[in-house]
Amino acid sequence: MLLDGIKVVSFCHFLQGPAAAQYLADMGADVVKVEPIGGAHERHWSGADVYVEGVSGFYLCANRNKRSIGIDLKSAEGKAVARRLIADADVVMENFRPGVFARLGFDAATLDELNPRLIFASASGFGASGPLAHKPGQDLLVQARSGLMGVTGTPARGPVPIGAAIVDQHGGALLAMGILGALVRRLREGRGTRVEGSLLNAGIDLQGEPLVNYFAGGMERRALDRRGNLATWFHPAPYGVYPVRDGHVVVSLCETTDLAEALDSDALRAAEGLDRHRDRDDYARRVEEATAGFTMAEIGARFDARGIWWAPVAYYDELLADPQLVHAGVFRPVTVRGRTIHLVNHPNRYDGKVPELRVLALEIGEHTQEILAELGYAEAEVRRLLDAGAVVASRQIDRPAERRAS
Repeated sequence: MLLDGIKVVSFCHFLQGPAAAQYLADMGADVVKVEPIGGAHERHWSGADVYVEGVSGFYLCANRNKRSIGIDLKSAEGKAVARRLIADADVVMENFRPGVFARLGFDAATLDELNPRLIFASASGFGASGPLAHKPGQDLLVQARSGLMGVTGTPARGPVPIGAAIVDQHGGALLAMGILGALVRRLREGRGTRVEGSLLNAGIDLQGEPLVNYFAGGMERRALDRRGNLATWFHPAPYGVYPVRDGHVVVSLCETTDLAEALDSDALRAAEGLDRHRDRDDYARRVEEATAGFTMAEIGARFDARGIWWAPVAYYDELLADPQLVHAGVFRPVTVRGRTIHLVNHPNRYDGKVPELRVLALEIGEHTQEILAELGYAEAEVRRLLDAGAVVASRQIDRPAERRAS
């Protein structure tokens, strides 16, 4: 794989950092996930209270292809193990609040002394400095502060949150991208790099096109108001969501004449002179009235015949059977303690193939002894560290049966 031979030590938790590490792990990096002896946060919480035979769905979504070691970073012996891991690594990642990793004994000077060519990547909510640096950073909070929630809704109707943690996921992808750039630089120049990512910057980055248009166009807030079915404030109608008799479709950019003929709508024929941006609400209303009389199959055939860009609005229960997603190998069936579930695969293909699932650490410290042996610890030293509680090996989190949702 692309990153074979690259060693990554991840002190990450929640989603942004683990997602970044998972992208690297999927590409072949040897990612060691350092967990506290009680397990990473994502092992103890899951959306919708979903646990697969005791394993958190939240943990499963972003910890594929990583080995796990449990370390007490507050103990002297645990810190010594972490230092040896760092000295042997190409990349170290952390997403504690700013200053926490340094207070644990891993400030920039220490890292440089341990490993001068190290790539050190940090992720946070709002960055390492500034007035919000020490505020809690979480996806929903950043959706609000970045304007994303406001522009998904409108000033008149109110803000609308996105239905997934897209800022966390995008922040993870950006952090992984930065690390890959730093690895190329090290190959070229032989030196390490400090890579910093934040959820706030990721939330802004998601909105590059509308933000540039807004500021370059000298817009005011009222420019964001529009009918609820229009997807954005800056695309011309009909760019949005429309009802059909058995569901909803989205209609993208298209010619007015083509749409009027496809829907056989006199109201749309009469709208030829409308400015589809300035008069978007009126135009969208006419489209909505026209689409409502057709079934999904009927409107799809009409749109395809005219070359109109459209798609059905799907729900999660339809995705596993979607022929394109099946063809692309987007979902991976995995057996977790006897139960089969579906993970979301790595998004890219390399030489035509989806990266393999090499390992899935279901227990805290599942690879502790293996990793310590690779670092040169003798069997007696490993036993001493385990007995002292400086590290933990193969510890399973027990979950009450009533919390193991299907």
